[in-house]
Amino acid sequence: MRICTVTGNKEKGVKIMPRPYLGDPKYTIEVLQKYNFAFQKRFGQNFLIDTHVLDKIIDSAQITKDDFVLEIGPGIGTMTQYLAEAAREVAAVEIDKTLLPILDDTLKDWDNVTVINNDILKVDIRQLALEKNQGRPIKVVANLPYYITTPIIMGLFENQVPVDSITIMVQKEVADRMQVGPGTKDYGALSLAVQYYAKPKIVANVPPNCFMPRPKVGSAVIRLERYEKPPVEVKNEKLMFRIIRASFNQRRKTLVNGLKNSQEIPFSKEQIEQALGMCGLSLSVRGEALTLAQFAQLANAFTEIS
Repeated sequence: MRICTVTGNKEKGVKIMPRPYLGDPKYTIEVLQKYNFAFQKRFGQNFLIDTHVLDKIIDSAQITKDDFVLEIGPGIGTMTQYLAEAAREVAAVEIDKTLLPILDDTLKDWDNVTVINNDILKVDIRQLALEKNQGRPIKVVANLPYYITTPIIMGLFENQVPVDSITIMVQKEVADRMQVGPGTKDYGALSLAVQYYAKPKIVANVPPNCFMPRPKVGSAVIRLERYEKPPVEVKNEKLMFRIIRASFNQRRKTLVNGLKNSQEIPFSKEQIEQALGMCGLSLSVRGEALTLAQFAQLANAFTEIS
């Protein structure tokens, strides 16, 4: 199967450009039947079958012909076709070996795609960016299952991977969690971690009928535009994130008790109360009430008294 666009003229010659086609469920079904593909629940496989959503992702990711794009979990190559059409080069990391012959088939008309069969958490993305993009910031696009969303996002940020933006499809509740503020039920460690490194924005809500097979919950596309410099100043970044994790591990407890009971926090109750006082915070305050700036201030206070 090949759909092409003819460009050029008699003087310059004719160039045949392949066009994405897997966004049409008809062709998705043909490919799945051809290879007798069986979905594996452990990989969270749900393939997009809506061209409007695919176009929205490409537009939101702001992919240009100058970009090197890392795609995580290409599946049968649906999004990969769209990315290959828009970008200079695409590297698609797929953990499921049974998808390799399908990807070899569906991507055969694009010469700017490299498929890497590996677990994304084991790929040296910094080295990949150096080899493929001379170390310049890359753009990441992915359709992520719930169980691996946080490790992947935090791995990209914390390992100093040169990332310009991350545009991902995730469960709606996870996308909501990334962009909410203090005092809401979805606010937590993921919210603060994402907002420390990037500006999150939900760009599309995606209902279950846009996938094959249909998931049980709604999804959303969220774009994380990485900050050149974090919005808060903190002397010990690792300490701040330990404080954040401890604060939300026991949401119903006061911040004092949450930190005191955490093995990650090497401070006495007296030191914890002292640090809260230095920040002008009540001893009865809970972690879910603190902003990112207040967590940074608290970490800096601990650094001063330690």
